[in-house]
Amino acid sequence: MTNEANIAVWAITPKGAQLAEAIARKMPQADVFVTAELASDFERTHGFTRLKDAVHRHFLSFSAHIFIMSTGIVVRMIAPLIRNKTQDPAVLVADESGQHVISLISGHIGGANALTLKVADLIQADPVITTATDVNRLPAVDVLAREKNLYIENYGAIKTVSMALISGAPIYLHDPYSFLSDDLKAVTVLPFPQKKSAGKESLQKDVPAGVYIDDTDIEVPDNILVLRPASLAAGIGCHRDTSFEELQEFLFTIFSRFALAVRSLKCLASVDRRADTAGLPALAKDLEIPIKFFAPQELNAVQTIENPSAMAKKHIGVESVCEAAAILGSHQGRLIVPKQSTKNITVAVARIPFSL
Repeated sequence: MTNEANIAVWAITPKGAQLAEAIARKMPQADVFVTAELASDFERTHGFTRLKDAVHRHFLSFSAHIFIMSTGIVVRMIAPLIRNKTQDPAVLVADESGQHVISLISGHIGGANALTLKVADLIQADPVITTATDVNRLPAVDVLAREKNLYIENYGAIKTVSMALISGAPIYLHDPYSFLSDDLKAVTVLPFPQKKSAGKESLQKDVPAGVYIDDTDIEVPDNILVLRPASLAAGIGCHRDTSFEELQEFLFTIFSRFALAVRSLKCLASVDRRADTAGLPALAKDLEIPIKFFAPQELNAVQTIENPSAMAKKHIGVESVCEAAAILGSHQGRLIVPKQSTKNITVAVARIPFSL
């Protein structure tokens, strides 16, 4: 999502520079980039000698770019820099008279459409947005996913869902916790026909377009958009010298064994006496999620553990590490994977109440 603290506004003419500064004054943390001879006293103005060189140097340093110049210049300049919609920053183009603001790339995931509407409102310009769902006033499923903090597991399926919405075709939806149900009320929504193959649940492959929202990992056809809620907390107990690799392997094994999606992990949790170890923080960093550490008295206050540990009681003074930490990390959620153990590690998983 576009962050106003990370926006670059570019201009190459005196009139464009004036508009760039006017925009930046209304977006307090935006930076202005202008040719060296146009540099002003505005504190967040940066001068450059060659536009192309400066843009190529800073393109990935900002979450959004607003270019006040012709669309043709911008298209030719950024073409070699564009990778894909999941990584590209938002790019907007405005004319130097401030009549139009165009959402050029990363309209949904990058936030260019929303930023276009904001900038147009700030300078009283006409917003130009060409994405089909917006033009037809239909919900954009990738925007909805971002707003609901749902991880998009397969971006390629967004196109299939969007085309179904545009054509008026029904959307198959698995959304047991009602993340998107209200947002899709104007759309024909059907429940997924499910089947079991070799004892494993899966979705039928002949469904034309659909959205699957769950932390349960089942077989899903490639054309079905999979969205993962941040709904799971993993409690972990381990020896102090347990490596990142050993922790990661066992955690992934447990998630596979219980058919849970790793991308639905919201946090890791453990006892505070493991805060100074290398393995657990490294695992949290690799998963790009926080890790919470709890004091022994907090762990002992949990009343819903299923497998108390005599060893944990003896060495740390707690009845449970992994189960109690999972429950605390999930805000008193339900334990869905009780303690699983190896020689060096214990893991438990709890589901966060979806109302939180």
